[in-house]
Amino acid sequence: DSKEGKDSLHQLVYSHLTNISKMMKTIFALLAIFASASAFVPSTSAPVVKTALSAVQQPDAMKTIATVAAGFTPALLSSSAAMATEGTNEWFGVDDLRLLAVLFAGHYFILSLWLGQYGDATEDDDADFFGEIDYTGR
Repeated sequence: DSKEGKDSLHQLVYSHLTNISKMMKTIFALLAIFASASAFVPSTSAPVVKTALSAVQQPDAMKTIATVAAGFTPALLSSSAAMATEGTNEWFGVDDLRLLAVLFAGHYFILSLWLGQYGDATEDDDADFFGEIDYTGR
């Protein structure tokens, strides 16, 4: 009897702790939703006071340099992805030069097929038109 009493007490405590755990998770999720919703509430802070630093005007050359740097940075960062080594210390993650040659040869083969078919296409050939499709092949 004593063992059955301990087992039932153990089950009761375990189920009680499980219920508390579920309730705490639910409360945490609810608070997280409230916190994320508060991010969309308009700010009620006082107007910002102008400081001496905000009165300093940047020269036009600095604005131009900053604009150029902002334009080049994404291009530089995205082009470095081609040099990603994928843990092999080799470009494109390829550690066998034969495989790299096959990859490039395959791409160039597909490019040559496309250029052979559509290489002489001009802007006029690709222009949008609003009419029926000519199935006669003329």
